[in-house]
Amino acid sequence: MSQQDQIKWDKKYTDNDSLLGFREPGALLKQFFSYAGGTRALDIACGTGRNTLYLAQHGFEVDALDISAVALQELTQHLQKVTDLSFVHTQLTDLDSYTPPPSAYDLIIQTNFLDRRLIPLLASALTQGALLIIETYMIDPENEKKGSNETYLLTPGELPGYFDEHYEILFYDEFWNQGENYRMRKQGIVVRRV
Repeated sequence: MSQQDQIKWDKKYTDNDSLLGFREPGALLKQFFSYAGGTRALDIACGTGRNTLYLAQHGFEVDALDISAVALQELTQHLQKVTDLSFVHTQLTDLDSYTPPPSAYDLIIQTNFLDRRLIPLLASALTQGALLIIETYMIDPENEKKGSNETYLLTPGELPGYFDEHYEILFYDEFWNQGENYRMRKQGIVVRRV
């Protein structure tokens, strides 16, 4: 695990109380989770677990992965208040070297995180009929957070290009984020393995 990345993200969560409080689950997740063909889920870069909590409360067994021990500890505290802990498996994970098991999940969600190497691996980790939901930031001249590393920003129209005829795109859009600290352009996609 990259100790430098873990220190950076632990500090970010420790120094910013707004990241530790309750946050609404992603709109795409709320809209599409019921389309999943089963209840085995993976939350990539889960942070404090807003999406993990939502899925667990709706009957999913969730593997929740993040590089921040601080974020995962906060998620565990939230879980103790709202659901049976046996439905969620948190794991401190360096996603730079992570490979999910093939054909293992009925739903995978990845929000506000981009690792292009990981997208095809996540797609192959879906079971037949399963969903992959990705929502993250993209390049736009009107983004308010200046100086963002463009390695971690999508280019316009990028996400659909990762999926071939084995995947059906149920939703794709480019939009402005809502309720975050900076106004940033995002892309969201929902695909089903067919």
